[in-house]
Amino acid sequence: MHGLGNDFIIVDERSMQNPIDRDKIAAASQRHTGIGCDQFIILMDSKLADVKMEIYNSDGSKVGACGNASRCVISLLGQNASIETDGGLISGRFHNSQIEMDMGAPKFEWQDIPLAYAVDSKNLPVGWEGLNNGFCVNVGNPHIIFFVDDMELIDIKTLGPIIENDAIFPEKINVNIASINDGEINLRVWERGAGLTHACGTGACATAVAALSKKLLNSPVKVNLPGGSLMITWTEDSILMRGDAVHVFKGETDWDAF
Repeated sequence: MHGLGNDFIIVDERSMQNPIDRDKIAAASQRHTGIGCDQFIILMDSKLADVKMEIYNSDGSKVGACGNASRCVISLLGQNASIETDGGLISGRFHNSQIEMDMGAPKFEWQDIPLAYAVDSKNLPVGWEGLNNGFCVNVGNPHIIFFVDDMELIDIKTLGPIIENDAIFPEKINVNIASINDGEINLRVWERGAGLTHACGTGACATAVAALSKKLLNSPVKVNLPGGSLMITWTEDSILMRGDAVHVFKGETDWDAF
């Protein structure tokens, strides 16, 4: 499945006799020698919600949240539902032809991002080749946002991995480069453990929250990514994200082959 081109292998482990070997995930995620995806999603039984979602990047690292994948899971379930993730409980509902997720409340404290030491997370006093004063927020996973005049002038393929792996981010970080044009956000995201993707749902949420916190825009906010657009609404208690989810194909594979 995919959300705005951010694509996923989704496996429903609830119907399987044996759990998937998590050591196989990175190999299965490779596009040339495996099935290929940005993130690998495993559905499991939950005592807290309708379903539990485990999320792995294409390099096999585990993460707490994925907005685009959560919309795909709701679409796959075919009903409004709650989802348990390592980043917290979220819920989704069908909204006409799209799916709207309640991603919960953002976290701004330095220890919740997390950062390596106490610092102003909304105006990070660290810079990387002209990218300064980043805004950090955790929306189930950590993000840093930079607002620039023209995001196309920023070499995110070079700077993304440098910032992602900086020592100030002990759990690494997702890097968002954004420009505001005509009342909308244009965004590119370098995802930790996955690289440059067509879209990032939590990145759109984080960037919208940053823009609203800085009073650059008013809610709701349209966020444009290479794969399409998302509508983000931020209330005091939660972030609402609305967008598409697309089923590509269903298949079978031999996990022992990876």
